[in-house]
Order: sequence, then C-alpha cells, then structure tokens
Amino acid sequence: MPEPARAAPLAPDELLALDRQHVWHPYGPMPGTAEPLPVESASGVRLRLAEPAYGQRELVDGMSSWWSAIHGYNHPVLNAAATEQLGRMSHVMFGGLTHEPAVRLAKLLADLAPGGLEHVFLADSGSVSVEVAVKMCLQYWRSAGRPEKRRMLTWRGGYHGDTWHPMSVCDPDGGMHQLWSGALPRQVFAEPPPPGFEAEPDAGYLASLRALFERHAGELAAAIVEPVVQGAGGMRFHSPGYVRALRELCDEYGVLLVLDEIATGFGRTGALFAAEHAGVTPDVLCLGKALTGGYLTLAATLCTPRVAQGIARGEVPVLAHGPTFMGNPLATAVAYASVELLCAQDWAGAVRRIERGLRNGLAPAAGLPGVREVRTLGAIGVVQLDHEVDVAAATRAAVRAGVWLRPFRDMIYTMPPYVTGEADVARITAAMRAAAEVA
Repeated sequence: MPEPARAAPLAPDELLALDRQHVWHPYGPMPGTAEPLPVESASGVRLRLAEPAYGQRELVDGMSSWWSAIHGYNHPVLNAAATEQLGRMSHVMFGGLTHEPAVRLAKLLADLAPGGLEHVFLADSGSVSVEVAVKMCLQYWRSAGRPEKRRMLTWRGGYHGDTWHPMSVCDPDGGMHQLWSGALPRQVFAEPPPPGFEAEPDAGYLASLRALFERHAGELAAAIVEPVVQGAGGMRFHSPGYVRALRELCDEYGVLLVLDEIATGFGRTGALFAAEHAGVTPDVLCLGKALTGGYLTLAATLCTPRVAQGIARGEVPVLAHGPTFMGNPLATAVAYASVELLCAQDWAGAVRRIERGLRNGLAPAAGLPGVREVRTLGAIGVVQLDHEVDVAAATRAAVRAGVWLRPFRDMIYTMPPYVTGEADVARITAAMRAAAEVA
C-alpha cells in the first residue's frame, strides 16, 4: 500500500494566521491577542524557532515545557522507548485488559514513592489525578458510613489544576478560578504557610491549623496541599515542618492527607519527592508533569492499602473513574524509561549544580528596582516583583537574551531541565535579570 503524501510544511506567516483563526491557547482569549512563537524542533535544552524572533533562532528553554521536560528534548533513550512501543501497540483499553508497560511503571512508582503507597491509578493529566484523589477520599468516607465527611482542607495560595474539584482547592481569591467561586464546592481554607524552606515552623500558625481541624474535623474528608513548594499559585517555598504538622493533625482528627506532587515530584526540589523533606507518607499522592519527561500526557494517583480497602468495603466497591486513555501503553512505556533514566543518573547532583548556578546568577537581581525578593530551591529560581509583570515586555527581553521564559502575575521564574549546563544556567539567569529590568 503506498504511503499517504505528507503535507507540505506551513510557512511561518501561514501557520500564525491559521493559529489565530482556529487555535485556542491556554489562559488566553479567542481569538488570541498575543502572537506565539512557532517552534519547528527541539533538542537538548534548545527550542528552534521557525523563524528568528528578536534576533534569535534558538532559545534555551528555562521552563522545561511547564516543568515536564526534565531530560531535555529529543532524548535518545526516550525516543527509543517510544519507537519500540509504537511497533507493538500505541493504545489498548485498560478496562478488562492490562499490559507490561503499565504494570512495570506502577511497580516502579510504588517502589520509589514514600513507603506504603502501593496502589497506582493511571490518569490522563495532573488535574485529573487530583480529581481522582478527591474522589478516592470522598468515596473512602462514604464507604465507611461517613458521607458527611466531604469537604477538603487546604491552605491559600495553592494551585491543583483546572478541572472541577481541583479548582475548588485552588486559592479562592487570588487564583485563576475566582470566577467559579459561587458554583464550586465550598472547601476549608487555612492561611498560606509562612514562607521560608529553612525557617522554623511558626507556633501561631500551627495553632491556627489545629483550630481549623478542631472546628471542621467532622466534615473533612482530607487535607490536600503542595508540599514544600506552592507552584502556579505563587512559587512560594515553606518549611517541611508544616507538612509534618498536617500529617500529625490528619492522624489525630481522622482526616486523610493528599499531597499534590505534580510539580515537585521527580527531583525538582532536591528530593525525589518533596514529601521526603518532611519524612511523611500521605494517604494519597498525585504525580504528573515530569512523569514522562515531557513526551506524553500521563499522571498517576497513588494510595495506601487503607484507602483502597476502605473503598472496596463500600456499597459501591469500585473506584468509579475510568479515562478512555487510562494506562496508555505508549505513555506508560515512555514514563517507565524516563523514571529509570532519572534514577540511573546523579539527578540530585545535577539539581544541586543548577541550584548553585541559579543562586549565584540571580543574586544581582535582588538589587534591581521593583524586585521584592529572589529565592531558589533545587532547580527552581524565582524573581518576585512588587508589581504585576509586563508579560510582553519581559518575554521580549528574555527572548532577546536567547531564553524562553513564561512570566506570570508578579514573578519571573525558571524551572530548567536537569541536563542544563552551567553556561546555559548562567544565560537563563541573565535573561531573568533582563526581564526584571523591563517588567
């Protein structure tokens, strides 16, 4: 059978015209008002543009494609895993069937995660993994004869995704989902944890957490937080002591603990999972983003036998959730290769090297006008301003410096791939300083 003819590549102008006409970009209007940069290929830590932008044809990716491409692009190990799996099968339904890539991945995640998280539900995206986590907790208590325990406790400043229940536990006032505040489930919000990864936990704050548990324990199904780093809600770092305190309060008051490690999982903070900084095991753990090294969309919700067995004892003994592409063989094969690749390397040393480079390169930014704070943790660097970022101006400045950044709210930040070399880390920090000067 002859192969179908391949479509001719679109000229950049034609591509952008069609993009404006048809493509709805994330967090943007339709039609779009900002012109995106067309990328024609990517390799290592560089994005190659279809045509030069502000004098640059290649950009160092300071974002790891929203924190997922930890190994960089076009990696031979991940390419080989995808190619081999394509030769077997790209997809098969997971209802009533199983396959080796999903089983191997589930076993690997259970082995690597904090002890006791034995069961793995494979979902489509990070937001869906949080939906599944919330559903697990609600169904656990319903199965236990406690249907009144259906609210979630979290702290303000968080971000857990854009689907329904995840939106309900995002920051209710300053977040992107304030529009839906009258329709979303009403959750219980604590104040944001005091800042500072190395700071001692504040006794007054811990007392306020305890007071919320005392007041609401009878209706709380779970507490859900991002451990150590609040990501898209503000890139704030807090002491692991607050995560330990949550674990103790959940145990004391009969509440499940969910840790959302979609952004922090797989080494981003300097520990394989941020929960390790606190030395705790949650009842439910959400993973995503870096799981496939940025190749395909995949997420996982892990839980303890207590949660799984509790659901199984209920009147509906199954978890009523089943995405069409759950356990996708192509995605799970690449995810297994990505996690194995990470563990086979000195990822912790790479993250420490990037942390040093970010700290040194961003230090001068602290003296720039309009800069409120500069902070780093693991492979995360943040320049926080005292005003809203001029996103267009900041992006232009970074691109002129040869770097792709995606500022938002009052922050210019980076989460580079772990394979980013010292010279490219220095280039990223120089671009962040340039962006801060015009933002």
